[in-house]
Amino acid sequence: MKKMVLVTLAAVAFLSACSSENGAVAKVSVDEFRNQIASVNGVVIDVRTPEEFNAGHLENAININVESSDFQSKISELDKNTTYFVYCKSGRRSTLATDQMVDSGFTSLYNLNGGFSDLVNSGISVSTN
Repeated sequence: MKKMVLVTLAAVAFLSACSSENGAVAKVSVDEFRNQIASVNGVVIDVRTPEEFNAGHLENAININVESSDFQSKISELDKNTTYFVYCKSGRRSTLATDQMVDSGFTSLYNLNGGFSDLVNSGISVSTN
């Protein structure tokens, strides 16, 4: 019985540690993403390629290509205590980016559950400059 209790406590401790580590990232819907960028002071990061970014991006977004060799050095220049809203085409790259950002000590991240086309379909303003 004691062994079962210890195993259960160890599992709970492990799961708690995992969830608090990723607590810096909120994976949110398109509507929640839009609401948060409208109401929370933060920085929007588009982690797609420069070509994708130039074809259309959210107004005031900055482009930091997660698949570029200098992604880590570029995010290291950012304030780790600022809130960041991260998106890409489908959600795969934004998840890679927010995972790396958490590992680098960022504390407040919103990751779009979906992609840029979902944002466009929701009627959000898009810029090409």
